[in-house]
Amino acid sequence: MKNYYVFRNRRDTRSVLVERKGIFVFAVLLISIVLMSILALAVGSTYVRFIDVVKVFFIQEASDYYFIIMQLRFPRIIVALLAGAALGVSGALLQGMIRNPLASPDIAGITHGAAFGAILFLSLFAGKVSIHLQPIAAIISAAIVMTIIYALSYKKGLVPTRFILIGIGLTMFMSSLTTFLIVFSDQYSAKQAYIWLTGSIYGSTYHHIWLLLPWVFVLIPLSMFLVRSIGIQELGDDWSQSLGVPVQKHRLLLIAISVALGGAAISVIGALAFVGLVAPHIARKLIGRNYMVLIPVSALIGAMIVLLSDIVGRTLFLPNDVPAGIFTAGIGAPFFIYLLYRGRKR
Repeated sequence: MKNYYVFRNRRDTRSVLVERKGIFVFAVLLISIVLMSILALAVGSTYVRFIDVVKVFFIQEASDYYFIIMQLRFPRIIVALLAGAALGVSGALLQGMIRNPLASPDIAGITHGAAFGAILFLSLFAGKVSIHLQPIAAIISAAIVMTIIYALSYKKGLVPTRFILIGIGLTMFMSSLTTFLIVFSDQYSAKQAYIWLTGSIYGSTYHHIWLLLPWVFVLIPLSMFLVRSIGIQELGDDWSQSLGVPVQKHRLLLIAISVALGGAAISVIGALAFVGLVAPHIARKLIGRNYMVLIPVSALIGAMIVLLSDIVGRTLFLPNDVPAGIFTAGIGAPFFIYLLYRGRKR
C-alpha cells in the first residue's frame, strides 16, 4: 500500500485508491502544459521574449505586446486546452463504456454529427439567435446520431464490434450530409466551413472560451463521480449486474457526458480528428486503467495534443496558419491503422 494514496470523504462512506505514479504523471503533465502555454504565448509571426510575456500579465500598460498576447494568443491557447481536454475525456469515456479500443468521438459519430448540427445552425440561424446556442445544436445532432448507433448495435447488451462498424457507416453518412450543406452555401461560407471542418483554432476569442468553459468545468468533474463503475462494467454486462451495478443507467449517463463534451468542443473548434482516440491510449500506457486518474490524465494529454498541433500549425509554415486538425489527423490516422493491425494479430 506504500505505492498508493487513499482518499476518503468526511463520513468515511467513500474512498478512492490512487497510485502514486498517477499523481506524479498528472503533476508532470500539468507542468508541461504550463511550459507549452508560455511557449505558445511567445512564438508566432511576432516573437515575444519571456520578460515581455511576463510584463503583459503584471504590467499591462507598460507592454507593447498586450494586444498580441492577450487578444490574439491567450484566448487561442485556452480554447485549445479546453477543447483538447473535452475530446480526451470524451474518448476515454467511450472506450470504457463500449469496451473497444477503437471507440472515439470520430468513430462513434459524435464528431461528424456535431459538425452537421453546428453547420446547420450557422446556415439557418446565424445572426438571428444567440451564438451561445450553437453548442446545444451540435450536441443535439451528435446525440441523435449516437442514439441511432446505440440502438442498432444493441442486442441483449451492447455489441462493441457492431457499434464500431455502424458508427463508421453513420459517420460517413453524416459527412456526406455536411458536404451537401456546404455545396449549397455561398462561396465565402463554404470556404470558412471547409477550414472549420479540418479543425482550426484560428480566430478564437474570449467569446469562444465562455462557450466551452461551462461544459468542461461541469461535465468532467461530474464524470469523475460516475466512472467508478467502468472497471466493473469491463467484466461484461452479466457480471456487472450480478454485482449490483445499474449497467444501462451508468452507461447511458456516461455516454451522454461523452456526447456533450465532444459536441461542445467540436461546435467551437471544428471537426478535430483523432484526439479522443489517441489521448486515452497514451494515458493508459502511462498510468494504467484506474479511471479516477485516467480521466484527468486523458484530459491533460488531449489538451497537450491540441495545443502542440496549434503551435506547430501557426509557426512552422509562416506566414500561413495551418489548421491544427491536419496535424492531429496526421498523428491519429497511422495510430488508428496500428490499432487495427494489432487487433488482427490477436
